[in-house]
Amino acid sequence: MPAEVNARVPISSSDDVFLWAFGPEIEDAMGPLPYLVFYLLSGVVAFLAQVAAILHATVPNLGASGAIAGVMGAFLITYPSDEIRTLVLFGIFFRITFIPAALLIGVWFIIQLFNQVGSVADVQGGGVAYVAHVGGCIFGAITARPFERSLRGNEWGA
Repeated sequence: MPAEVNARVPISSSDDVFLWAFGPEIEDAMGPLPYLVFYLLSGVVAFLAQVAAILHATVPNLGASGAIAGVMGAFLITYPSDEIRTLVLFGIFFRITFIPAALLIGVWFIIQLFNQVGSVADVQGGGVAYVAHVGGCIFGAITARPFERSLRGNEWGA
């Protein structure tokens, strides 16, 4: 389970699921050490994006979701045509189906953007750091290629 501090268990659970779904593939593409560096840098950039967007916030901001968003951005660039097995809910009905990674991550990204608009007024109440998600995902999408093992050779290890 990723090291994080969240006020809500559902957020932690979704972070864990996203890391489980996307993390191993990105680690395989990058190698263990570059992946660790990439993951930590994604978290730092996501944190800085959140702080820059809401300078007047007095609520502590700590979590792994921005770093996980970076992994999702990297997955979008590295495996855009992959399909992700997804549980789709329609009220009380559900179905497990495959959804293209670009669609799944793209919809998630748009939700983060729209949720940020409504959350600016609720900064003092704590909650979800949507700007961190957006910043982490953008960072991951932009920087994934240089970290990939196939383009850098095997110079970083296994």
